Amino acid sequence: MPSSTDNSLTERPDGTIPDLRDRLPKLTPRRRPAPPVNPLPVPETPNLPPPPELSTLKFQKPTRRILSPKDHDLFLSSPTYKLLLAFVFGLTDSVVDTPISAVKDGDLSPAFKNILDILDKIEDVVERSPPEEQGDSRFGNKGFRDFLDLAAKEHLGWHEQLGVAPAEAITEISTYFLQSFGNRTRIDYGSGHELNFMIWLLCLYQLRIITPSDFRPLVLKVFTRYLTLMRRIQSTYYLEPAGSHGVWGLDDYQFLPFLFGSSQLLHHPFIRPLSIHQSLILEEYGNEYLYLGQINFVNSVKNVEGLRWHSPMLDDISSAKSWSKVEAGMRRMFVAEVLKKLPVMQHFMFGSLVPAVEEMSREEEYGVPSEEEDPEGGEVVVMVDGMRHVHQMNSWGDCCGIKVPSSVAAAQEMKKRMGGGGEGLRRIPFD
Repeated sequence: MPSSTDNSLTERPDGTIPDLRDRLPKLTPRRRPAPPVNPLPVPETPNLPPPPELSTLKFQKPTRRILSPKDHDLFLSSPTYKLLLAFVFGLTDSVVDTPISAVKDGDLSPAFKNILDILDKIEDVVERSPPEEQGDSRFGNKGFRDFLDLAAKEHLGWHEQLGVAPAEAITEISTYFLQSFGNRTRIDYGSGHELNFMIWLLCLYQLRIITPSDFRPLVLKVFTRYLTLMRRIQSTYYLEPAGSHGVWGLDDYQFLPFLFGSSQLLHHPFIRPLSIHQSLILEEYGNEYLYLGQINFVNSVKNVEGLRWHSPMLDDISSAKSWSKVEAGMRRMFVAEVLKKLPVMQHFMFGSLVPAVEEMSREEEYGVPSEEEDPEGGEVVVMVDGMRHVHQMNSWGDCCGIKVPSSVAAAQEMKKRMGGGGEGLRRIPFD
């Protein structure tokens, strides 16, 4: 109760009560902190340049040209860098809000049917190249080399059927094709090999065999077929992850299913990023959307249940409010974790269809082995003062020479053990 001596509440001589509004403290709403702003802008899709005049090209076997940080910087400011962005992001834009079933087999051109037939023939080569017996090893199976050798013998006719000519052009683009299934020497596979498949398709665009109007079926038919094929190859030959980040990476092997898949789901009416934790959604829609299908595959080959434990980055991404946030992040990641990562791009090869900057280094200048023969995987081979220097690096720039076992192999070996009534395979921490 106010004191009787408090003059502020007493009546005025004229009997009116004073206005106390000015005496009350002003209530100001609390300012909510601004949401964090990603310092990396979403990469724009450059205009896709028209294919070159074939008469101006001198076909050649592709070689590595990114042999130093300077070479990498030259690449990042080159027309070829913009060409890659335009092609991959153009494919991404072509499948916005589009399920896989939207493209019917009857709508495919003869060129597409030939491409799909080539991938079917690769699967037949897998059938004819069984893995070697090597105990319970979870590392690469040497039968993979027999598979690649047989594919190298038979691909000439496949490319001729596709309409690739002359023979020098087949030599050039088949280098990317054969490298898109993994490395023969290291028996590993990663996002760099996946990128080689994109470069093979880009070469078909440069040769005018496919056009921008073909981009949607290129993702929803051709890339999905390649993805299924790679899962078969990974589970058959236990390919090791190339330069894997382990449990802290997005995925042991693939990146593009998440980029293309988030674009497919961009404005979906009820599937949200958090839906990847719902088994019914994954079961019902995994065959329609690349993102969900890849989550299904990742879950199937891990020995621990729950993305939170075996794929925390995918788990973190699922908390995004919309697919537009996820898709923008995947675009940033493609640039930052693939094109701008020297450990990945040092394996990139340049020819006439995907040209290098003239000032970039050459393998023969430093006696660097070709990509097919180089035994070093996931390392950075840099030239320092004319000397070849190798750093084994992960995404944080630390050195780590530990070979990473295949999680696919671990899952397959456990199935074999359990199927035979034996004791389950001991888990690899975080595999």
